[in-house]
Amino acid sequence: MEQQETRQLTFHGEGAKLFGIYIVNILLTIVTFGLYYPWARAALLKYMYEESELEGSRFTFHGTGKEMFLGFIKAIGILLVLYGILFGAAATQKPTIMLLGFAVFYIGLLLLIPIAIHGALRYRASRSSWRGIHFGYRGDRKELLNTFVIGSIITLVTFGIYGAWLVIELRKYIFKNLRFGNITFSYEGEGGAFFWLNIKGYFLTLLTFGIYGFWWVKDLFNYYVNNIRMYQGETRLAFRSTATAGGYFKLLIVNVLIVVLSLGLATPWAIVRTMQFVFSNIHIDGPLDVDAIIQTEADYTDATGEDLADMIDIGIV
Repeated sequence: MEQQETRQLTFHGEGAKLFGIYIVNILLTIVTFGLYYPWARAALLKYMYEESELEGSRFTFHGTGKEMFLGFIKAIGILLVLYGILFGAAATQKPTIMLLGFAVFYIGLLLLIPIAIHGALRYRASRSSWRGIHFGYRGDRKELLNTFVIGSIITLVTFGIYGAWLVIELRKYIFKNLRFGNITFSYEGEGGAFFWLNIKGYFLTLLTFGIYGFWWVKDLFNYYVNNIRMYQGETRLAFRSTATAGGYFKLLIVNVLIVVLSLGLATPWAIVRTMQFVFSNIHIDGPLDVDAIIQTEADYTDATGEDLADMIDIGIV
């Protein structure tokens, strides 16, 4: 029987090097009263990309602190307007205006989520490359916004039950619009399977006083990874996870210990351990002709979505 062709990502980062970047970033962010943050984030992303390898080639992040600073300023401006509406309405002490202000604030925040996701994906993908070929995201902001808003309303009406389907629909939309040169992607997950996976994980975690949580996290990671597909012409490649609950347990316990015992100073080492664990457990099965990948994507330099997504702590993919 012919053995299937398999590839694996590798992370070469070192805690000591990442620690140096962290210290410089923290100090400069403090002395500039936060203004250096975009440059700090760009430096961190650049290091993480350059230490990530596939097929003997490293990834590259082309974003700059200047681009991210401009997005940072725009993102702060948007959030300041929303908070200004909230606090202005509260200051009137008039119930009707206060209620209206709260409604505008929370609806605005809700709408910012898909807008931030869309903008962040466009920026991050276009500023990422491997072997000189750029990634790209071709999604439509209005279409993503409609999917998110309608899904959120259905989730609210169903008391959260539809949330599993919404997560899968968003992942399907994102992946079908991702590009790496002339390579396309898809996501094959189903809302029903994802819903029952979480129901099982939730109740078994409660019944085992948290112990099953490691299996739940492992199942979630595996479900996210195992349903990713990549296409080169008619050739289909599948992503496969080999993560185990025992591996997650060891990763979490050691990371918590080194971070707590070092009073947070060992956080870079915990990040490196996490990246190495994630990469070592992701495999790409199927034939891939790397020399046949051609550039198809254009640059996109507006980092507003990237900064918004970071500020409201959205996990993109």
